[in-house]
Amino acid sequence: MNSREREFLRKKAHELEPIVRIGKDGYTDNVGQSILEAIASRELIKVKLLQNVEADKREIAEEIQEKTGCEVVGIIGKTIILYKENEENPKISLELKNR
Repeated sequence: MNSREREFLRKKAHELEPIVRIGKDGYTDNVGQSILEAIASRELIKVKLLQNVEADKREIAEEIQEKTGCEVVGIIGKTIILYKENEENPKISLELKNR
């Protein structure tokens, strides 16, 4: 993903509310499943790290990326923006390709 695509996705994510929240346990299989379910229909989501998260936000973002196959678009404060193209029902990915 190039910088123009990342910028486009960050702008699209600006109005979104975080759907998944990660607490003191950090990334777990349940969190991963929640992310995959949410991103399947939306393609672009925000994940909020709560105040009691002990791990570094970049480490959590890397772990999410590795285990779910989602692309980390950006990290703003304690919010991680994730993107994953939906092959069957693309919405945002169509806009991204048609730019």
